[in-house]
Amino acid sequence: MIEGLLIRFAELPDLEFLQRNCDISAEIIQRKMDYNEILVAELNGHLVGFLQLEYLWSLIPYIALIRVLAEYRRQGVGQSLLEFAEDFLREQNHATLYSSSQTDEPEPQAWHRRVGFEECGIIAGINQGIGEIFFCKKLL
Repeated sequence: MIEGLLIRFAELPDLEFLQRNCDISAEIIQRKMDYNEILVAELNGHLVGFLQLEYLWSLIPYIALIRVLAEYRRQGVGQSLLEFAEDFLREQNHATLYSSSQTDEPEPQAWHRRVGFEECGIIAGINQGIGEIFFCKKLL
């Protein structure tokens, strides 16, 4: 883990970083901030990553996106974001967290398995013909 790493819910000053690093509008980012659906990783006053939550059917937590700047990968930033999200979701009494990765992304798939997710399904042919592998992780 990185010494001095702070994981927190995203705030309005984080908007520019989030817009540069994800494909959703400022309006949606702001709405997700209001509902504590975006976490950020901050190191020495600089943002180095984020995790975006969604809720399937407005009930089931799902990691829509987790992104860590290249120079901070493989140092525990992603795992720290995940652990913060898991603690938050447990406090909300969620029993399971879902996530996914494209079928042609072996590194993200390996990360999911390494941090305790298990494969639970696949959707073929989405993402311009590339499938999506779904993962779940028990929280309670």
